[in-house]
Amino acid sequence: MITKKYESREEWLADRFGKITGTKVKDVIAKRGISRKIGFYQLVADRLAIPADDEDKRDRGTRLEAKAIEEFIKKTKKKVDTSLLMWQRNDNPNIAYSPDGVISKTEAVEAKCLSSARHLEAFIEQSVPKDYEDQVLQAFVVNDKLKKLYVVFYDDRVVVKPFFYLEVERDQDKVNAYLLQEKMMLQEIDDIIAKLSGF
Repeated sequence: MITKKYESREEWLADRFGKITGTKVKDVIAKRGISRKIGFYQLVADRLAIPADDEDKRDRGTRLEAKAIEEFIKKTKKKVDTSLLMWQRNDNPNIAYSPDGVISKTEAVEAKCLSSARHLEAFIEQSVPKDYEDQVLQAFVVNDKLKKLYVVFYDDRVVVKPFFYLEVERDQDKVNAYLLQEKMMLQEIDDIIAKLSGF
């Protein structure tokens, strides 16, 4: 075992970067199976990406969305309408989705400017991180004509791979299951509101 002594907390913190420590181990080791947890991807990001600053992640995502779509257009040569839109279902306008870009009646774009760990997770696994699967599926739930959603990832802190995209195809069984749940939930909400409002 090696024991290291530090002169300052800053030096100690810097040396912990990219290492599995007692604090980080719970986010790295899976209790069941061999699946990777977010801490695994954070360790990759710690070693590979430029450290994040204190910019709010939502503000950062909004700020970089246009750059992500610009990179997608350069790579694919597709025309993307980035007008501020909201899609709503004809049979229930309370089921909605706002696409980041529209290519055609059957194709759209969702831009994701996530933490470096999530960005690398999506690239390494070549799949949308589980935390964002519902959002991606919602595009298909709302738009019956949508066949393909390009999920565009952009993180300029990951200088070796700042941009990539994944193609997500419509899965009608999942769409049907989500739509049924959403309709049931909205009916329950309407019933509660009616009951509490005295209607």
